[in-house]
Amino acid sequence: MSDIIFQKSSEIAAPADALFDWHSRPGAFDRLTPPWEPVRLLSHDGIKNGDRAVIQMKMGPIPKKWVAEHRNYQAGESFEDVQVNGPFAKWEHTHTMSVVDQHSSRLTDLIHYRLPGGPLGQFLGKGFSQRKIDRMFRWRHRRTMDDLACHQKYRKQPRMKVIITGGSGMIGQELQSLLSTGGHEPIVLTRKSATEDHLRQWDPTASEFDPEWFAGADAVIHLAGENIAGQRWTSSFKDRLWKSRTDVTDKLVSVLTSMDAPPKTLISASAIGWYGDRGDQLLNETEPAGDGFLADLCKAWEEASHPARDAGIRVVNPRIGIVLSPKGGALSKMLLPFKMGAGGILGNGKQYMSWIGLDDVAGAIYHSLMTESISGPVNCVAPHPVTNYEFTKTLGRVLNRPTIFPVPGFMAKLAFGEMAEALLLASTKVEDGVLESSGYQFRTPELEACLRHVLGR
Repeated sequence: MSDIIFQKSSEIAAPADALFDWHSRPGAFDRLTPPWEPVRLLSHDGIKNGDRAVIQMKMGPIPKKWVAEHRNYQAGESFEDVQVNGPFAKWEHTHTMSVVDQHSSRLTDLIHYRLPGGPLGQFLGKGFSQRKIDRMFRWRHRRTMDDLACHQKYRKQPRMKVIITGGSGMIGQELQSLLSTGGHEPIVLTRKSATEDHLRQWDPTASEFDPEWFAGADAVIHLAGENIAGQRWTSSFKDRLWKSRTDVTDKLVSVLTSMDAPPKTLISASAIGWYGDRGDQLLNETEPAGDGFLADLCKAWEEASHPARDAGIRVVNPRIGIVLSPKGGALSKMLLPFKMGAGGILGNGKQYMSWIGLDDVAGAIYHSLMTESISGPVNCVAPHPVTNYEFTKTLGRVLNRPTIFPVPGFMAKLAFGEMAEALLLASTKVEDGVLESSGYQFRTPELEACLRHVLGR
């Protein structure tokens, strides 16, 4: 039975050695895994001969382990991964990075594979497998191009040790892999047992923080906080939201300002909830805080970071918009009803949604880290906010589904209470003022292109 052969080749605007290094660093697997794939890396030794990667994936609802061994390692040029155990009858994947000129290179992925089930399985599954692999590698090559362009922009700057709080969340994980493939050293503070070299165990509820957690760091990226949409906003949950942001930031800033050699930069997260419900007013970073619980929370959250600024630490407050990714957040909750054809506008559909793709959240925070002229609030939103009506119709078009089932505002309020007014029905039209003026290049500045990218459509 003959092999099925897949090949994809792309020119990358980076030298071949930089392209190879990107693939060899921790985080590369995460960077190369499409967000729609239910895949989890259980262990990965590296890419040298004999190193193995153990991956947990799903075949329908059934979890399946895939063990791949790396072979034929040629430093700076190529390596292979070969299935030892997994879903295919055969899988041999060669990654090649070849020189085009001193500023660019060519990435080639060549795969020889066979499907299980013998000739019948090969016949029945060939078309499906080819489409699935092509979809994946179009995304992977696009991600590789974008990442290398990002890292080449800052290639002359020193590599950093960066502490990340909230690093196990969706944005934190994205930042980890982006930083590590760029040659930086991300260290994640986690409540869980610190079983890996890049993890440090911490307790955000402790009365004070240990300076050793932050020793030797060049920067801290502070993302920790209770999930704002985790449940209905009862009085007790609102108190948890408040304490998980303001109290933790207070303690973090206190320990950083007490250090003999504190980090030079603190990036402390905020949100566009700062602006409140402002209709169709176009909002930039100079606008005062709006009204309501969420605006008050964001104001107190940002103010908690100000003592670090007063102590000479560069402080950036990314005001993060609606993050689009099937991994989590608003889009992941919308996908099932929209795929079933039950999607529709919320309320009157006229409220503005200031959105941003997950790639660009991580990219904007990384840009803020590497750009010393940036300080203060930074609107982390794409350049083109849309109304809920426009968003709904665009998502339906991308998924090729009708969007004819509106959710009246009163029903959203009955279901979610105050949270519905602040997160679903409020209109916040925010512009990317600081990012634009500082030269940030968005990966997906248009909504439809962003949705097609993150959903592989």
